[in-house]
Amino acid sequence: MPHDRIITTLNASLTSSEQAGTRKGEETVFAAIRPPANGKGPRYRLVGKGEREFLRMNSNSYLGMACEPSVIAAEETAVRTYGTGPGAVRFISGTWEPHVALERRLADFHSREAAMIFSSAYATVMGVLPSLITPDTAVISDALNHNCIINAIRLAQPREKRVYGHLDMAELDRHLGETSQTCQRAIVVTDGIFSMRGDHAPLDRVNALAEKYDHAFAENVVVVVDDSHGVGAFGPSGRGTEEYCGSPADLLVATLGKAFGVNGGYVVGNATVIDYLRETSPFYIYSNPITPGEAAAAHAAIDFVDGPAGQRRLAHLHDMTVRFEQGLTRLGFETIPGEHPVVPIMIRDSKRTAALVRHLYAEGILVTGLNYPVVPHGDEEIRVQISADHTPADIDEALAALAAFDG
Repeated sequence: MPHDRIITTLNASLTSSEQAGTRKGEETVFAAIRPPANGKGPRYRLVGKGEREFLRMNSNSYLGMACEPSVIAAEETAVRTYGTGPGAVRFISGTWEPHVALERRLADFHSREAAMIFSSAYATVMGVLPSLITPDTAVISDALNHNCIINAIRLAQPREKRVYGHLDMAELDRHLGETSQTCQRAIVVTDGIFSMRGDHAPLDRVNALAEKYDHAFAENVVVVVDDSHGVGAFGPSGRGTEEYCGSPADLLVATLGKAFGVNGGYVVGNATVIDYLRETSPFYIYSNPITPGEAAAAHAAIDFVDGPAGQRRLAHLHDMTVRFEQGLTRLGFETIPGEHPVVPIMIRDSKRTAALVRHLYAEGILVTGLNYPVVPHGDEEIRVQISADHTPADIDEALAALAAFDG
């Protein structure tokens, strides 16, 4: 059957996004990694670029765990023991010993009663929120929450959907007060670390407001936090925004695919809530889990982060973040100060953002420019992500390249 008319429409849409500067374009394809050497961290080779090597500063692998020998060894051993895939969804025949062991380890790591793993953090949010949102629920969400939260709320269709200004606790207070008159349940949902900016939600204040209004809702106020960029990269021991603020959420969602260097997502919380989600969440029930090998690798990564070597790596990550932020300030670039290794360079112009990305690429440095609609108009930026793989020489190389930009 010909598809000429729909192809014409889709091509027009692609052309429009390209003209607007919002098309993502071709993806970077990695061909090889050169291990750290001579005081510098790993260098990356790209398909089509021959032997040329690049410094990678746009990765979520905050602790460099993907190449950690103990993590690789754990996955290799599990693959030889259990095979390469789970074979089915979990309730049929796809649950393996490494899945159960990982859930126990995650619950222990976050001091919760239970944990539940999903195929990704995006799937976790999509699987958790709609299962907890009823026709009598108010959902109150930070304006800069991740796309997965936005889409999960759309899927759920709550009675009330409220959005408060980014980190605006007075507006959150007002929304809780108003919806207490119309709804039986409230869910306050926020990112822990906001991935485009590197700033964090004030969870102590969010939880205080939830406690203030909890009595006014027949089915409580539930605080849900997606801290995928925080866990493993933020807080003294890597337990994320909850640890930094000293205030745990009711339900914590996070990922295994960023600081832990593997794949998958998870939620931790009350055992009854987790049991309920196992029975009701379609993203869990009808989708294969991560592989047994990935589960074993994630378990090893958590053990590493939770030990002395992990603490040293976190301390180094913090030092490299400070070094880069201070260098940006000296060079006169605008950033959003913070302790998280997401360090945005606020350009506030799409064309200049693209020009700086091209300049850094020519200098052998990989970064990602973010333009509308990924970020609001006027917030165009380059999101630099510091890693524990980076060395002082790497940071200084990146700063020297930025200093040479005359766009």
